[in-house]
Formats: sequence, C-alpha cells, structure tokens
Amino acid sequence: MKNKLLLLVCFLITGTSLMAQSTYQWKTASAGGYSYKYVTNDPTKSRFYTLKNGLTVVLSPNPKEPIIEFRLAVRAGSNTDPRTATGLAHYLEHLLFKGTDKFGTLDFAKEKPLLDKIDALYEQYHETKDPVKRKEIYALIDKTSGDASSYSIANEYDKMMKAIGGQSTNAHTWYEETVYKEDFPSNATDQFLALQAERFRAPVFRIFHTELEAVYEEKNRGLDNDSWKVNEQTGALLFPTHNYGQQTTIGTVEHLKNPSLLEIRKYYNKYYVPNNMVIALAGDLNPDEMIKKIDQSFAYMKAKPLELYNPAPEKPLTQVQKIDVYGPSAESVRMSYRGYAQNTTQSLLLDLISSILYNGKAGLLDINLNKQQKVLGASAGYQQMKDYGIFTLAAQPKQGQSLDDAQKLLLDQVNILKKGDFDESLIKATVANSKLSLLQAFDKNPFRVESVTNEFILNRGENWDKSLNALDAMAKVTKKQVIDFANGFFTDNYVVAYKHKGEDKNIGKVEKPAITPVKTNASETSEFAKKLLAMQVKPIAPKFLDYKKDLNYGKVEIADVITVQNKENSIFNLSYRFDMGAWNYRLQPYAAQYLSFLSTDKYTAEEISKAFYNIACSYSFNVSNEVTTINISGLQENFDKAVSLVEHIFANCKPNEQALNELKSRILKSRENNKLNKASILNGLTTYAQYGASNPFNYTLSNEEVKNITSDQLLYILHNINNYRHAITYYGPQTLAAFTANIGKLHKLPKEFTPEAPGKKFTYATENGNQVYFANYDMVQSEIRWVRNGGPYNQTWAPKVTLFNSYFGGGMGSVVFQTIRESKALAYSTFAVFSSPDKKEKNYTLVAYVGSQADKMNDAVNAMNELLNDLPRTDKAFDASKYNALNSIATSRVTNEDIIGAYFSDKKLGFDHDSRIDEYSGLKPLHFDDVKTFHENNVANKAFNYCIVASEKNIKMDDLAKFGTVTKLTLEQIFGY
Repeated sequence: MKNKLLLLVCFLITGTSLMAQSTYQWKTASAGGYSYKYVTNDPTKSRFYTLKNGLTVVLSPNPKEPIIEFRLAVRAGSNTDPRTATGLAHYLEHLLFKGTDKFGTLDFAKEKPLLDKIDALYEQYHETKDPVKRKEIYALIDKTSGDASSYSIANEYDKMMKAIGGQSTNAHTWYEETVYKEDFPSNATDQFLALQAERFRAPVFRIFHTELEAVYEEKNRGLDNDSWKVNEQTGALLFPTHNYGQQTTIGTVEHLKNPSLLEIRKYYNKYYVPNNMVIALAGDLNPDEMIKKIDQSFAYMKAKPLELYNPAPEKPLTQVQKIDVYGPSAESVRMSYRGYAQNTTQSLLLDLISSILYNGKAGLLDINLNKQQKVLGASAGYQQMKDYGIFTLAAQPKQGQSLDDAQKLLLDQVNILKKGDFDESLIKATVANSKLSLLQAFDKNPFRVESVTNEFILNRGENWDKSLNALDAMAKVTKKQVIDFANGFFTDNYVVAYKHKGEDKNIGKVEKPAITPVKTNASETSEFAKKLLAMQVKPIAPKFLDYKKDLNYGKVEIADVITVQNKENSIFNLSYRFDMGAWNYRLQPYAAQYLSFLSTDKYTAEEISKAFYNIACSYSFNVSNEVTTINISGLQENFDKAVSLVEHIFANCKPNEQALNELKSRILKSRENNKLNKASILNGLTTYAQYGASNPFNYTLSNEEVKNITSDQLLYILHNINNYRHAITYYGPQTLAAFTANIGKLHKLPKEFTPEAPGKKFTYATENGNQVYFANYDMVQSEIRWVRNGGPYNQTWAPKVTLFNSYFGGGMGSVVFQTIRESKALAYSTFAVFSSPDKKEKNYTLVAYVGSQADKMNDAVNAMNELLNDLPRTDKAFDASKYNALNSIATSRVTNEDIIGAYFSDKKLGFDHDSRIDEYSGLKPLHFDDVKTFHENNVANKAFNYCIVASEKNIKMDDLAKFGTVTKLTLEQIFGY
C-alpha cells in the first residue's frame, strides 16, 4: 500500500466548491531555449516540460547535497497485461536490467541467433500442453540459455550504476505503473543519462530463464504471505470486472509457467513510448542545463498512438461479501469498501474520513478502540488508484475476542462517524498535521520525485496545482459534508476478510524447473561500458562534520545541552536522551506502553491525545535495550505548549488499573502473535546463534511476571525518569542561548542525577563446529541465515568492512547476488554482510541470507558456502565497489538533526570526530588483496550457525544434519516466554 502522505499530495479536486486556486496557479515560462510550466508557491519548485516527442520531464532543484534522485515511470502495469499473460509488465520490469545490443553482451552478433532460438523455444513451450514434451523443450531452453550466456555479461547495468556512484537501483510494478528508481552523484549526470538512454533504446531480453525463476520465487514468497492472500481475494470481490481485482501484478501461476518473450516485446513496443513516460529528477541540478541534456539523450524516442486500459464502470456493490483466509500468521479482520476515481471530491472526503477515524493520535479508532484497548490494534486508511480507491478498516482481536467481535467494534466507529459524534476540530487538526508532515517530506528528494511521478501516472501531471491545493480544499470541508457523505458511502457494500490461524489447504507453489547455472562473465566489460566509465568526471570533495563547530554545546543546570539551529523553517525536534534502557530496567518498556493510557490530575488520556493533535505536535517515549528517549516535535510556535504538556504528563500521570489489566492481556496476546510471525522467529534464531540460550532477544519478562506487573512499579519509572542522567538535544529555530533559557523554565531537573542500574551483559557464543538452529513453520519457502560472531570491534576495520560488504554481498552487483540469483537462480533475495556493532564494546557479526523454495535449500546452502569459503576475484567489480564506497562518503551530507544523531553514534564507537574521515582515508589505499585477506581471516573455512525457518513437510531433517549439529528450538526457547 502506498505511503499515505504521498497519496494525500496527489489528491485532485476538480469542478467543486472546494476549489481554491489563489495560492497555487499554473504559469508558463521559458529558459535555456525550453518552455515549461510551473505552479506558483510550489515548495518543490518543480518545472514541467513536454519535449517534442511527447516525453514529460519534471525537474526539481534542491542543491543541499550533490545527489540527484531519478524516476522513470511508464503508465503501464498489471492493468494493461493481456488477460492471457498476466504478470507480463512485471516480467518486463525485471528484463529492463539486462542490457541492450551494446551492453550486457560480449558479442551481440553471436549472441542474437541463440536469443532468437530461445524466443522460438518459449513460443513452443507456451503452446505445448503435453508435460513430457514441455520438459524436453525446457531442457533445450536451458541448454541454449547456457550457450547464450557465453556471450552475455550478467548485471552489467548494475555494475555501471555502482561504478558511477549509484546507491539505490530498484524498480516496481503496480496496477497502472512501472517505475524505475535510481540516485546518482550530480557529477555523473552525463554518464547516467547516457546509460539510461541506452537502457531504454533497444532492450535485449537475455538471461531470461534464471530471471524467470527469480519471479517464481517472488510468487512463492507471496503465497507464504497471508496479507497478500487477503489483498488478492478482497480485490477480486471489490472489482469483479476491473483488472484491479481480476489481474494480479505478479500474475497467475499458470501464466508464470508459460511466458512468451514475443508478447513481452509487443508490450514494450506498445507502452514504452515517450508520450506515455515521465522522467523526474530532484536534487543538485540546474534545470536549464538538465533539460537540454535529457532532450538530447532521449530524442531518439518516437511518439506512437496510444490506447490505455479503459474499463467499463463497475456496478455498485449492494451486499456484504465475506472471505475466509487461512494461514500460520495471527488472526485479523479487514473490511474493504470500493472508493472513487483519483480526481473526485469523494476521494478527498474518503482520505479525510480515514484520518478522522484513524490518525495515530486522536481519531475515533485511536480514542475509542486503541486508547480504550478494546482490540489488540485497529486502523483505517484509503488507498488511491487511478479509476477507484480502496477504503479499509482493520483490527486484530485481543485475547478471547472473536473476529466478529472485532468487526462489530469497527462498525460501531463507522456508525459514530455517520451520526456526527466527533469534534469538527478534527478536520482542522488533520489539515494542520498533514501540512507539517508535507513541510518535512518535501525537503527530501525521494519524496519529491515520487510525488510528481505519481501525479503523472494518475493524470499526466496536469493537476499538480490542485494536488498542492488539496489540503486547503480539505480545510473547507464541513462536518455536515462528512456526515452526509459517510451515510451514503458506508452501507452494506463492503468485503470483509477474516484471516484465521490455520492450515491453508489450497496453497500451491510454482515448481522448481531444472536450471543449469549460466555464465556471468563477471570479469568482462562491454565496449559501451568501457566508454561510459572512461568519461571525464569532476570529483566531488567530501564534507565532513566538525563536532566542535557544527554542534552548539551548553548546560541547563546539571544537564548537558546539544543543539543545531534550524535556519530553514519553523520545525523543532527536542529530545531527552538517557543512556539506559531495557537492559537496565526490564520494566521500562512496559512503563512506556502504559503511559499512553494514563490520565493526569488535569487531563484524561483522550484529552491528551487530542491536545497534541490539535497543535500539530507529537511526543513519544521510546525504550531500546541501552538508550531511552523522550522525543517532542512540531512547530516552534507551539513549543512551550508541547513541552509543558509532556512535563505535566510524566510528573502527574495517575494509575489506571483497568488499563493496566487490559495492557497485560494485550501484551500476552501480542506475544502469541509474535510466535506466529516467521520474521520474528528468524530474528530470534539469529540472536540465539549469536549469544546462546541467554540472549537479548529472549531477555524479557516471563508471562507470569507480566501478569504480576503493578501500577506502582510503572508509575515509579514514569514519575522519576527525569531524575536520571540525560542530555537535552534540540534542532529548531532558536539559538543556543534562547533555547537553554526557555527549556530551563520548562524542564524540571533534580539537584543531582540518580545513578542508573548497571545494564545486563551478554556473552557472545563461541563457535565450536557448525550448528543448525531450526524452527518449524508452515510455509512454501525456506529462510536460511548464516551467523558467525566476527570478534570485538576495531576502529581501524571500518574501511575494510565497508569495501568487503560492497564487493561481496551488499547489493545487486555483488558477488553473492550475481552468483546465487543471477547465475544459479536459487533465490529471489540473498545477501551477505559483515555487520558492524553500534557500540565499541560489542562484536561484529557475519550474516548471510538466502530465501528460497524448500526444494532448492540444499543447493542454495552449498552455493553460499562456496562463496563464504572462496572469494572470487573480479578486478573491475572490485574497482567499482571501491569507487562506490568512496563516492558514497564524498557525496553524503549530514545535516539538520542528523548531525546530533551522528555525534552520538560516533561517541558510542569511541570517536571524538566524524568517523567517516578515517573511513574515507582508509578506503583509498585498499586493494583486492586486502579484502581477500580479510575474507580469509574472518570468513573463509570458519564454523557457522545455520538459522533455518522452514516447514518440516517440505524439507528433510537428514539434509539439515549435513550442515551441522541440529538443534530444533521451541518457540519458548526462542522468545523466552
């Protein structure tokens, strides 16, 4: 589901009384020989260009750091998949990383006949029904693919992006869009545009059958995901004719098994045309120079007549439809209503209503259900697509509560909305909070490009003015309009999905075909890549922090104060930072949870939540293992109100025995649910492997101890928290002097701090031979992690660790990814990193991972073990990794409140200066032999702990015994309760 904030900025209001265009208006201008449109008072300063070939380009200058964020989006996704070939758009997305006739190949003239043969074989395979003949054809596909791989260069695109300094290569496909995502240093603009222009000029669909297997893995991961199953079945009922419900993005199992490369090529030729595409860039760019370069790079594209998906309207839903979904995860209920098109007043009203019902603080669900602990958790949201939206209400039942009970509670809140039993100030507060969030979000380049890209997908960018005006329009909505609309919208017209805990007897999987590993030719380079990487680039000089100059240090009585002045806007972030946490006081996390349900002598818990929401401020009490923070943020004009209220809450909160009993019941229920979560189980296994039976993951209260928690214990912590040593940090508009004078009046401090209890110490386990820690879980996939303690922290290791991770297993261009996914098709997701600790007293940890089909597990383990024991050498890949690591530091700019965070992070590691200074200088002299030696000393031929979560029905325990001594852990051993 897309980010709610992003959707908010993309709501379009057309032809209604809600419109108010005085602030945001379209204007036209010309510069550098190009005409463009812009919207007055646009915080992103975006320019909208339309080139001669119809290509839309949106440029948003933001020179705070020498990085540019890029999106190329096509208005084509699963909606435009042929009915007989679902999943096609998603296939194509994967193939757009494989290169062209100029890169990704050693000799295209020799490669092409083999690729043509593969195309023809897939057509035969597509048309053949006889399983024996299909197997024979696939064997030919496999053999021919192996022959063709003699001429291909796997992942050359990713290698080039890495070599020019890219950090975030990715893409996604959705209902009506395929979006390609990158960032790059601003000095590599010419290289980047040359690569992107070539990438989309004439893509070649090489190395297809191993990539197809990666998509199979992605499908199987979805089959293991209960939420994915709920989404798919709900969509089918909400949209009985529209492709939103009739075609999934990843496609059906049957269509995945029968791909047609010719159909994929037709799809590319039909939809990947400039009049159906947008390029959006935000960052350190000069729009006049950038538009000229983009025009020159993409001028080869030719516009074509285009016909997009144009469905018949859905008939109204007139009854409640029920779905029962089974799986191993926790039970839940979700109600889904069909919403409206993206440019309607109704959609704006639904987004507003979603916040009236649920905003995390003062919505009806927040106050009446979550604050009253009537369910384990409840939420609401609105997801906007082009033709329709989906409004959802969801809840997890608490202990002893049925799904029907939880659903009734959700409907009760809808009825309260329909009756108008809510304060009209919620509308004003929603607008204020959303404006604050947008003020923060628009400072980030990724948000900028995502916003304008989404705008193009929904309506070709023509209503950006109305999108920016959406919040002002929302502010004009009256309570009566909300009530009238709610009464017409919320009827017996929804789909309710009951997610039960139990075996899914209908689950299947995409079977593993026989695949011979293809050649990756990792050490080879195409002529295109050589020329691209030989282009002259002006280096970017790094900018490091000087903690003596970039931070302001002061005192408020006995507390240290550290500030950074915000000279850009009126936002503040205040924190009280305590060097203690759950390892010092095991009850402290429970006190933090209890706090949100407590009243004071002046205000009820509900009034407190509403008060913060009304002034667009937030506060939180966060307890980690070793650090606790009280955070307060919002607009500086409300600083005194927010801080005073927080101080009042901690000093005057009162016991609430009913709330405590409900909280304890919910904690116990959450613990049951945690044991049903495979990710939590794997994390628990990992920590068990690191430390043994006594470890940070299971260092918690027993269920009996939870039941015995008292209000007095928790209130003692809350009332006395400020008596413990803490630093006060502030990022905001005030100077140090003004801030210390102000906070000194608001924040009560003791004459001396109370010493905190010593923190719990954990001993790292010693590896004595390979161990296998196994947990049984009903799933199609198997999840495998390799874990090894890497020894005590060493300040001088940072450059080697960074370079090792970049080269070996930290991205799509790494040795691990290329071998296990690209060559051998053994996993959709895989990585291996030497993980650095966050504190100098802790150890490094080597963590490797493969998520694969259970029937591939043995092959996947063997493949990873080969790499762990023998580091392949590819000099060009190493050079790219080194450049990327250096460039990442050179182009990073730590600013605003992040300076404070960097200071504390470095301090924990024993640095009194910016640690990146040492890392940068240490990277420069490193050669492959240095990384090879590091690998030999710390990784190769070492004992490992294998942490495996899989179904006993799909794997053999005898196979696990081949990896090491097997210990099957119970959930109680893993979780500690």
